[in-house]
Amino acid sequence: MKKISKEEYSQMVKKATPPSPILKNSLMAFLFGGSICLLGEIIFKLTANFGLEESDGRAVVSLCLIFLAATLTSVGVFDKIGKIAGAGTLVPITGFANSMVSPAMEFKSEGFITGLGVKLFTVAGPVIAYGTAASVIYGLIYWITTLF
Repeated sequence: MKKISKEEYSQMVKKATPPSPILKNSLMAFLFGGSICLLGEIIFKLTANFGLEESDGRAVVSLCLIFLAATLTSVGVFDKIGKIAGAGTLVPITGFANSMVSPAMEFKSEGFITGLGVKLFTVAGPVIAYGTAASVIYGLIYWITTLF
């Protein structure tokens, strides 16, 4: 078996890899990501029309976008949208909801507790733990700086 050099391997990879339509991918990510943000803004404006305060309206937007992304993931639509939209579906709140629900859906046949429930927190657990630890550290730093 002949050994190939790194340069030869790089040439083979470059030859075998199809070109990526960067402009099209960027445009689709912009359009879909912007549409998700626009939907959030529409929901927020609707909550303001119903008399909710700004903080409550923002919470409603978060809940609606999480629910929508989780529902679309659970019925298999979010992945189809993701193939077209690319990185546009990674708007933090919808992308996180999708990343939580996707592993859970793969294991739903193992039951609601041992399959779906356990896998639901495979991604969320570390994120929640990091967020909690970071907020405690930030709070301590803030508290210490306000003492002086």
